[in-house]
Amino acid sequence: MNTTLSLNIEQESQLCRNLQAEIAKVIVGQSAVVERILVGLLADGHILLEGVPGLAKTLTFKTLAAAFQARFQRIQFTPDLLPADLLGTTIYSPKTGEFAVKKGPIFANLVLADEINRAPAKVQSALLEAMQEKQVTIGDCTYPLEAPFLVLATQNPIEQEGTYPLPEAQVDRFMLKVKVDYPTREQEARIMARMSTGREPAAQPVMSTDDLLRMRQLIPDIYVDDKVTHYILDLVFATRDPEKFQLGHLRPLLTCGASPRASLALVAASRALAFLRGRGYVTPEDVRSIGYDVLRHRVTPSYEAEAEGMSSESILKQIFAKVEVP
Repeated sequence: MNTTLSLNIEQESQLCRNLQAEIAKVIVGQSAVVERILVGLLADGHILLEGVPGLAKTLTFKTLAAAFQARFQRIQFTPDLLPADLLGTTIYSPKTGEFAVKKGPIFANLVLADEINRAPAKVQSALLEAMQEKQVTIGDCTYPLEAPFLVLATQNPIEQEGTYPLPEAQVDRFMLKVKVDYPTREQEARIMARMSTGREPAAQPVMSTDDLLRMRQLIPDIYVDDKVTHYILDLVFATRDPEKFQLGHLRPLLTCGASPRASLALVAASRALAFLRGRGYVTPEDVRSIGYDVLRHRVTPSYEAEAEGMSSESILKQIFAKVEVP
């Protein structure tokens, strides 16, 4: 393996560890969630956080923006939000007789789409071009978005009133869907002690966009062995054709499996995770560790699965347990 690459990764990944430590000054626990957010930053993939209210989803993103020197915009998605509120619009000037473009909050490095499922479909669809093509069309002009550009979205899984389910096409644009769980008893005690002083901690900038873009150049060079590549393919193909993996009982439980975009995302995310852990190569454990976050929103359970109380998560557990690890 390339010694120079290993040294560069070891040196550069220390910046990410510094960023994680800075975020930990504000956010108690949730280290796995923070790690996944950094995976998205490094792999250039959008992130969807799902969890009940009060689990510091928004605070985590705001703390990241404070520790990471980048232009940050928070957009509260509501039922009356319009695409122009997100992308921008053209404004007519009576003095000049011309139209001027007023760019919307989407023109930032980090865009927090808070409670994304509260906006109607036309607003959610307005995000598609920005998320996939890294550009925005206003009127008859197209404007590129400055790199890095990342959409960090949150949604509440339990409250359905006044919400609009995300279209499959948009859900697939998120590289990772991360579940945010309740803190442990010990962590919640620390949260109470930290937040009851009246002096809320704040993160200081420790990393810039230039640092991130420099790190991203190393990610494609991280080695992925053929056996690991075939392991990724087996996992993805098991969601499409479970019979070939002695998982025929899953066939009636799956409406559709993961697309080729899932394979690409799993390779990229595994490389980014290996980078965060200071390695120049991907292991099967990297794939298993990040696999649920890449696949859980790309596997659609059937009505029969829902009737039996089975989610995409429980289906994936069976797949990961059955597919042979190299």
